[in-house]
Amino acid sequence: MEECLSAALSGLRVVAVTTNVPGPLAASRLAALGAAVVKVEPPRGDPLQTAAPQWYARLHERIEILQLDISSEPGAAMLRERVLAADVLLTAMRAKALERAGLVWETLVHANRQLVAVAIVGESAPHRDRAGHDLTYQARAGLLEPPAMPRTLVGDLACAERTVSAVLAALHARERDGLGRYVEIAIVDAAEDFAAPLRYGLTASTGALGGALPTYRLYPAGRGWVAVAALEAHFAARLSQMLEIETLDATAIGAALSRRTAQEWERLAQAHDVPLAEVRDRKEN
Repeated sequence: MEECLSAALSGLRVVAVTTNVPGPLAASRLAALGAAVVKVEPPRGDPLQTAAPQWYARLHERIEILQLDISSEPGAAMLRERVLAADVLLTAMRAKALERAGLVWETLVHANRQLVAVAIVGESAPHRDRAGHDLTYQARAGLLEPPAMPRTLVGDLACAERTVSAVLAALHARERDGLGRYVEIAIVDAAEDFAAPLRYGLTASTGALGGALPTYRLYPAGRGWVAVAALEAHFAARLSQMLEIETLDATAIGAALSRRTAQEWERLAQAHDVPLAEVRDRKEN
């Protein structure tokens, strides 16, 4: 996050009732922008802490954690007290669970007319309570190639970014009329939108960015693989010069790239201002 934006939301109070990925990531973004974020977790904690403890720790560096049993009246009452003093309520729970905790927008807005409530849901009405996770949303969006599992959580991450945008837009609108807003962000919709390049053929196997263009595809190097993205004519010309070939077809490019390792090609590409990178299998520890 740019340092110049680190205090953009200073003074704003956010209550996030969410676990797993989309909500915590959105809350982390808001905290990075300067908001004071309190994240309410169940007594058993957030499953993300067990599944990816280092990522969990990174996402919660600026966030206050409050463990509450909101299924009990004392826990629900404490949560409502926090919400009524907040600027933003961020949730990622089924509607029935929110109702049981007394977090119904129509009720909350009477007590806090400036409250911005953004609810992360799997799907919007009438399927708001249908069970699902990122994997099923990617499946419905056509983003999977069985039996391979997805390498990242497209729906969850896209939803988190869209959630932050919704919060900022609602806060901006509140500046004009002094009124809060209720917004729903559906993970399945975010996944569908991120699948648009595939749906419209751009990243399909026969598409311009799906491997059909020899100057925009993956190639094996002498050791490892490289990603070549010389789309524009000036980049293609530099690629031709760097590889010392006249014809930029897949056979010629592949043969040239086999002469060096992926790391060597990346260093050489930087010197020639060519968009080429080593393909890494990176896992942050």
